Amino acid sequence: MQSASKPPLLARRRRAGLRPIVGLAIAGWAGGACATDLFVICNVAVGLQATDVRDAFIGDKGFVGTVKLAPADNSAAQAAFLDKVLKVDAGKYAAIWTKKSFRDGINSPPLKSSDAEAVAYVRQTQGGCSYVVTPPGPGVAIVARF
Repeated sequence: MQSASKPPLLARRRRAGLRPIVGLAIAGWAGGACATDLFVICNVAVGLQATDVRDAFIGDKGFVGTVKLAPADNSAAQAAFLDKVLKVDAGKYAAIWTKKSFRDGINSPPLKSSDAEAVAYVRQTQGGCSYVVTPPGPGVAIVARF
């Protein structure tokens, strides 16, 4: 006979079986709500459009008006940028720039090591553009958010 204070065995098993499912549902919901945003940023003097971001970072667009673009990669966010924005992997991206350097004589974007370094570069470089995963704050223009 079961005691009055304990629920029946079947009810306890059902509740125990639901715990992982509920936990996964909550984790999935929280992960979706906190998904990492990617901000493409430029110096305030650059009027780059969101549709031109890909061309700027693969070297097909060198100027916006009279301002020479100076894109910089951010190693802390590069994998997300290549996947979400350029839709290429790291090997393909390196190959694009190897061809550009031989064919057109232009160098690949310099590599910054963090969001803070990327934001500082964009603020101090007239044609500077980069990307970060943390909101960049004042002093830069957010061109696109992915």
